[in-house]
Amino acid sequence: MPVLKNILFLFSLIIAGILQAGYSQNTPEFDHLKSAFENNRIFTASFYHVYSDSFTGEQQEAEGTIWIGKEQYKIEGNNQRMVVDGEISRVYDETRNRLIISEYIEEEDDFAPSRMLQGVDDSYSVSERAIENNQTLITLTSEDPFSVFTEVSIYLSEEGNPLRISATDQVENELTTTFSNGRFTDAGPDTFELNIPEGTELIDLRHDN
Repeated sequence: MPVLKNILFLFSLIIAGILQAGYSQNTPEFDHLKSAFENNRIFTASFYHVYSDSFTGEQQEAEGTIWIGKEQYKIEGNNQRMVVDGEISRVYDETRNRLIISEYIEEEDDFAPSRMLQGVDDSYSVSERAIENNQTLITLTSEDPFSVFTEVSIYLSEEGNPLRISATDQVENELTTTFSNGRFTDAGPDTFELNIPEGTELIDLRHDN
C-alpha cells in the first residue's frame, strides 16, 4: 500500500500542520480549515494522486476515495482499503481477499496525523492569498532540514474545501493530490466501517501479542 500511504501521509501532514499551527489574523481561510478539523468534521473526496521521484524520474499514480478526520482515517483505492479508528488498524486487500487486523499504536504509525509536522508552528511559516476563481492558496514553507517537506501548497475552493495539495520534500520528490467532490461532513455511524465480503481470510495480529 505504498502509494495509498503516500496520499495519507501528505494529507495527514496537512491536518497535523493545521491542528498544530497557531491562529493568525492574516490567514482567515487557513484558520477556517483548522477549525473544521478541530470541530471533528470529516473531509471526504475522490482523489487522484501522483508521486514523482526526483532521482529516477518515475511516477506512481493512484485514485480512490478518502475520509480524513482529526483522529481517524479511511482510504480506498488500488484494490485496497484501510481504516484506522484510533484503537484498531484494519487493512483489506481485495486481490488476496485478506483482512489484517492489528492494534493501533499511534507512536508506531508514521502516518498518524498527530505525528506529522511536530513543531510546525516553529519550523513552518504560513501564508495565504486569493487567486483566480475565488480560490485561496495556502503556502507552508520551512528551511528546517528536519522538516518532512520544504514547501506545501493547499488550494481551497471558494467554499473552503481542499481542491489540491502539492508538496516538495527534502530531496525534491513531488507529491500532488487532486480532490473532486470534496466536502466536510459530520461523521456517521458507518463512516469508518470497513465492508468486506464473506469468506475473507482474517489475520488478527492482536492475538500474537
